[in-house]
Amino acid sequence: MMSLHTKIAHADTVHDLLELPYDQRERCRQRARLASGEEVALFLVRGAVLRDGDLLTGEDGRVVRVVAAPEPTYLVRCANPTLLARCAFHLGNRHTQTQVGAGWLRIRVDPVLRDMVVGLGAHVEEEQAKFEPEAGAYAGGHGHHDHRGLLAPVPLRQKIHRPADS
Repeated sequence: MMSLHTKIAHADTVHDLLELPYDQRERCRQRARLASGEEVALFLVRGAVLRDGDLLTGEDGRVVRVVAAPEPTYLVRCANPTLLARCAFHLGNRHTQTQVGAGWLRIRVDPVLRDMVVGLGAHVEEEQAKFEPEAGAYAGGHGHHDHRGLLAPVPLRQKIHRPADS
């Protein structure tokens, strides 16, 4: 199984695609399936988030492009910028992951949050869309891994600890 653990900025050749919804792009360890059907293991630093278009590689040198999968979302639009800012404030006050665009907000499907922003005067449409929420003020995202671009230490061998082990 191919392991992906290193983010790179550029590649002349992309060998495969890895399409994932947002909740899977923020997991640090997981198995996934490439567009070709090949299974891969992802080893990411805790807190790392894969974004649409990111390039990953591993020991074998093949390059995989991350693709944000369309998923159920709500598109929030408002009659004016002040009302949109109020909706963004109330979503943020509830620690809701929110994608911000020019004149709109996008959130995951949540009927309670939909009712809240509709109550504030917003217009909400359900849609299948790529979800790319804001990283957050404290997300950082730069300089927390070594200069080679490793996302996380690559395990040589994982030992399973059992109660009978001494």
